[in-house]
Amino acid sequence: GAVLPLFGVRLHVQPVKMAVGKNKRISKGKKGGKKKASDPFAKKDWYDIKAPTTFQVRNIGKTLCTRTQGTKIASETLKNRVFEVSLADLQKNEEDAFRKIRLRAEDIQGRNILTNFWGMDFTTDKLRSLVRKWQSLIEAYVDVKTTDGYTLRMFCLAFTKKRQGQVKKTCYAQSAQIKKIHKKMTEIMTREASSCDVKELVAKLIPEAIGKDIEKACQGIYPLQNTCIRKVKVLRAPKFDLTKLMEVHGDYSEEVGTKIERPAEPLVGDTPADE
Repeated sequence: GAVLPLFGVRLHVQPVKMAVGKNKRISKGKKGGKKKASDPFAKKDWYDIKAPTTFQVRNIGKTLCTRTQGTKIASETLKNRVFEVSLADLQKNEEDAFRKIRLRAEDIQGRNILTNFWGMDFTTDKLRSLVRKWQSLIEAYVDVKTTDGYTLRMFCLAFTKKRQGQVKKTCYAQSAQIKKIHKKMTEIMTREASSCDVKELVAKLIPEAIGKDIEKACQGIYPLQNTCIRKVKVLRAPKFDLTKLMEVHGDYSEEVGTKIERPAEPLVGDTPADE
């Protein structure tokens, strides 16, 4: 480059070279161009969701999942999915519609997803309908470990009610009575949950057996009504065990097999009759 003398300082000036023909991006559109519009559902498969044997209805519904592609394995993306189902659908009993059961996908076998209990909750409208004026609301919660290693948090809810022949408008419990009821609630919940596994506990939750026990035990302290386990939360689950999961699901494979064969049977029988 040219050298310019400036106050005795010699500066080297580099001539600027223009990039000729390098600006190709101007002529082209956006990088990569337009992608071919493909239907995302073409790459997905439907899977059947199976509920444990504790419930009357075993087929809950279906769920979508993208097919295995490279390192993304379909069964891995399906695992640990949580499905929320109304107990009315699981038990074919419309009276249980306010109770929601959460089921988690534990294992995938073919096109079937085997689920296990992952919590229970009440619908908000049911909870709102229970809360009223002129009565005491008593709540308690406890962390329990079941025999099969699940750590659960159980929430109990109860309301005071008028004694027989009571004229007084209100039925508020005193703080000492509330403390006693609170203690009884935690005792009964701990006793009932820690003495059984999750499958047995779900069987107790469906008919609200624990709530009835609490109501009976607290009758001497203060009469209660609408006593229920309003929520069950799974805090910690044990390591996945396929044999235990199969115990919960029973021998479902035969049941699935017969369902597939049913539509085929009349078709086979129809052919000789037509001839």
